[in-house]
Amino acid sequence: MSLLTARRVPREPLWRHLVGDVLRRERQRQGRTLREVADAARISVPYLSEVERGLKEASSEVLAAAAAALGLRFADVLVLVHGELLAAAERPVVLTALAPATPYAVVDHPAGTSGTVVALAA
Repeated sequence: MSLLTARRVPREPLWRHLVGDVLRRERQRQGRTLREVADAARISVPYLSEVERGLKEASSEVLAAAAAALGLRFADVLVLVHGELLAAAERPVVLTALAPATPYAVVDHPAGTSGTVVALAA
């Protein structure tokens, strides 16, 4: 049985999750409801909710409207998402090995590590 050497690989989050997190955090920071922001952006409440939860990948027009409704520029949202992306890249995924019969599995975090742990077989 051969074992892979453990190594750290940056975790790549989904764009829609980062954008949704940024929009929700800013809306909540302002103490505003989904309805208030959706009405100001002229988009539906359910759609804004899905964008915030990372379930929908909004167009740049929708994101610009949501940003404007929050008093932000589209560029401001991009800068905030960029910061989230950099922070996520610093949280490593630890790769280890399993028995050859198992192609992969998600296992518990080794002591002293953070991020997602994925075990691979060679």
